[in-house]
Order: sequence, then structure tokens, then C-alpha cells
Amino acid sequence: MSASTAWDGEGLSLPPELITGEAVALELRTASFATRALAYALDLSVTVLLLVIGYIAVAWSFPGADPAAASALSLATTVGALVGVPVTVETLTRGRSAGKIAAGLRVVRDDGGSIRFRQALVRGILGVVELVLSMGSIALITSLSNPRGKRMGDLLAGTHVVRQRAAVPQPAPVMPPELRTWAAGTDLGRIPDPLASAARQFLGRAHQLHPGSRQRLGEELARLLSGYVAPAPPPGAGPERFLAAVLVERRNRDLIRLLQEQQRHRERLESRRNASPLSPGSTRLVGGR
Repeated sequence: MSASTAWDGEGLSLPPELITGEAVALELRTASFATRALAYALDLSVTVLLLVIGYIAVAWSFPGADPAAASALSLATTVGALVGVPVTVETLTRGRSAGKIAAGLRVVRDDGGSIRFRQALVRGILGVVELVLSMGSIALITSLSNPRGKRMGDLLAGTHVVRQRAAVPQPAPVMPPELRTWAAGTDLGRIPDPLASAARQFLGRAHQLHPGSRQRLGEELARLLSGYVAPAPPPGAGPERFLAAVLVERRNRDLIRLLQEQQRHRERLESRRNASPLSPGSTRLVGGR
């Protein structure tokens, strides 16, 4: 959240964000084409080095191979360097490569989660066509025409490249002592996740904002959040302390609810095991009347 957040007549226009597979809100900015090109140039250098090493290793290991076998070995080496190695690396590192690590980038799914083998394979295969065979022209045209800078492989794989270094971990809010009793007795409605995430990001970055923007954003977020909370906080509770109290209480209640659901699930499993005819302590009749 920043001081440049847009506003409209109905309230806060929340900034776009990504939610990881672990439901952790992160500010992840889409990588620019120039940064992606730099990362690819570094990856291409590594690929060329692997090709040279592979060709030398094939020539040294099979000095007397016939032309057909030599062609097959060369083709296998080329495919391995252009597709096999990048796909394996991106799968194991969950979307990173040597070039992306140097540029601070990562490939993620459109929902913000880590990529898997399927996404890496689609990107790797199409990357040969749009980055190598076409000398990058297809990737350039596709990336410049897409709002998220996606190339063809990203479009088909459902992925895009983000600047990982822009992800700043947000400190967890702390319950204000004077609002602890009030928060425990509040009736919290179904607070929208984007609103809760915006409030959490604001609290984590409030100290970085201009005092005027900080006051204005805090009051607006408190106004939006107050529509889901009853009764109102005690007089004199500032917007930021009100936001922190609501977020901490919401988190605690969600945790308690999750623990209760896990306990009920374990009890159901235990009940099924006890009711099973093969469970210990039960009598199994074989061939009896």
C-alpha cells in the first residue's frame, strides 16, 4: 500500500496484489521487459556454456561414432540444454533460474502460487520457439502487447514473471492492550479479504508514509472496517490501533476455528476406525454361523 492509492466516491480503491498458495499477501510487481531481457541474456549465456560442454563431452566420449549416432547425440544434447535443464531448474527452484536470481525475478502462477513441472515444461518448450528460433521477436511482440508482460509460454502456462525483491514481509499487527477486552466481545462480520489485506499492509508501512497520507488512509480504512464490527470501539481509539485490534482478533478467531475443525476431523476419523469391523478389539467371524 502506498500514498498513491487511488480513491473514488465510494471509498478506497484497493491496490492489486497476489495471494500465494499459502494465502500470504505479498506486494509482487510485474517484471519489466528490460529486466526480463537481462535475466534471459544471463540464462542464454549459461545455456551456451552447457551446449559447448555437452558437445565436447559427446565428442570425447564417442570419438568413433557414425554420423547418424553423432547427430542423435548432438540433438539430445541440444534439447537437454535448451529444454531439459531450464525446465528442471525452474521446477526445483519454484520459478527461478540463474538469470532470474541475479535480476531478482521469479515465475509464478497467475494466482501467485509457485509453478510446478507442467508450467515449467510449457514455458520451456515454447521458449525455444519464441526466444531461440525467432530470435526473441515473438516474445517481444507478445510481451509488449500484454499488460503483465507475458510471452506466449506464460499465456499458455498461466504464469507471469514478477520482481521478487519487491515482496516486503509485513510485520504482524499487535493487539493494543487497552482494546483487548473490547475486541474479545465484538461481533466481527465477514470482513472481505482484500480489505483485511489492505489494512494489514497499511499498518506494516504506515511509518513510511507522509503524515497527512497516513492519517487519511488510516481513517478511511477504519471507516470501511467499522462497517463489519459491532459495537464501535471505545472513544479515543485511534484508527491504526482500531485496525490492529480488529485484525488480531480476526486472526485469533480464525485460528481457533481452524483448530476446532481439525479436532472434529480427528474425532470423525477415530470414530470411523472404531466402527470398522477390522479395528482392534472387534470380533471378526470367519466361516462361522
